[in-house]
Amino acid sequence: MACTSTRPSPGWPLAPLDPTTLPEAPAARAALLAEENARLRRICAALIERVESSGVPGGAPYAAFEHSVLLAEQVRERTETLQRTLGELHRAKAEAEAANLSKTKFLAAVSHDLLQPLNAARLFASALEGQPLPPGSRRLVGNIGRSLKDVESLIGSLVDISRLDAGVLRPDVASFPAEELLGVLAEEYRQLAASRGLELRYVPTRAVIASDLALLARVVRNFLSNAVRYTRQGRILLGCRRRPEGLEILVGDTGPGIAPAQQRLIFEEFRRLGAAEEGDDRGLGLGLAIVERIGGMLGHPLGLVSRPGHGALFSVTVPYGERAAPGVAVRDEAPAPLAGARVWVIDNDADIRDGMAALLGGWGCRVACVASPEALSGPAPAALLVDYHLGERRPDGLSVARRLRERHPGLPVVVITANHDAALKAHIREAGFECLLKPLKPLRLRLLLGALLEAQRPRRSAR
Repeated sequence: MACTSTRPSPGWPLAPLDPTTLPEAPAARAALLAEENARLRRICAALIERVESSGVPGGAPYAAFEHSVLLAEQVRERTETLQRTLGELHRAKAEAEAANLSKTKFLAAVSHDLLQPLNAARLFASALEGQPLPPGSRRLVGNIGRSLKDVESLIGSLVDISRLDAGVLRPDVASFPAEELLGVLAEEYRQLAASRGLELRYVPTRAVIASDLALLARVVRNFLSNAVRYTRQGRILLGCRRRPEGLEILVGDTGPGIAPAQQRLIFEEFRRLGAAEEGDDRGLGLGLAIVERIGGMLGHPLGLVSRPGHGALFSVTVPYGERAAPGVAVRDEAPAPLAGARVWVIDNDADIRDGMAALLGGWGCRVACVASPEALSGPAPAALLVDYHLGERRPDGLSVARRLRERHPGLPVVVITANHDAALKAHIREAGFECLLKPLKPLRLRLLLGALLEAQRPRRSAR
């Protein structure tokens, strides 16, 4: 039978020294152990030489082993350094994100506080425009209104670009008739274009689209503002084309046009389209930068076709939406008469109440402006206008509107707010109410009130 023992046989060169064979004399024992130690060293050296000489030609396995150990140590040290660096980067990123969010919250808070007096000022200016004034005074009132609109635009641009970059702006996508947006914008900018000697042509559409109404309005409004600002003579077109992928909303003009080399640059921050009319260059150059961000967030492709001397054609393509039950339609036509209509206004800001009373009173409405719903009495009004923020110690305007709707079924409600949060707008829409954002645009309010009154007439006639 073959031997399977792993112990070395006596006399084998690597066999260890048998302790039983050591002499008893200490000196002799030490000499023998020293000789054994030397022998083992020679064997170890021979084995190392044998291993290195039997490796790959030109290689040195033992040296490679030492080199591998050194490399492993370097990798470990560099990995630790990288982990420390990544940790510092993560902390720096978290601090930057916190600072950016803090900046966004600060701008949002400041803008809300600024929008309150700005909203009141625009209401007063609009009320004055409806009064019989001498030509000189009317011109001054018009200048005040334009200056307030410029302030609104600057504040809105700063807040919007900050919220878009911070990623805190969430779209509120819903289906609605494109006419609901485009008809109002056509009426708004037709008057502005006429004041500059321009003709604005609008081609209505029956298409239903799916988008965030407020954000899409910001995109188209920017296209129209630039068209009016940079077109010195001729006309502006607002229209649509049905595409397989969605409705293409177009704004064309007969302005100076844009060179191909500039068409990418104008979508960058603080870039302007060139020389506008004297006194018009009041913006920050953020309009198209905001438009591009909104288009990317909504997934709405933007388009630009232009060449110098032949005007420009801006476009945004919006997906089609689902047709819903008929609601309040704001038509592109002269505002319906509001004379005699009873309107309730609830707002905790005294200046806003005074401004709304002056504006609505100038339209012939019978207005009751109060700070609390407890001050309201009598039969149901034709419409209720309620601010969403009624103070820290009071219910919000949405809750107040729900209670008044329970008391007066079918009461038309418009919730007014400076909060652009998508969830809030969705809650307002789910409650069956209309929503307007601050600063309030008087023409938009008048068109909406006219549409609400028009929708109420069949109900009153049936009673």
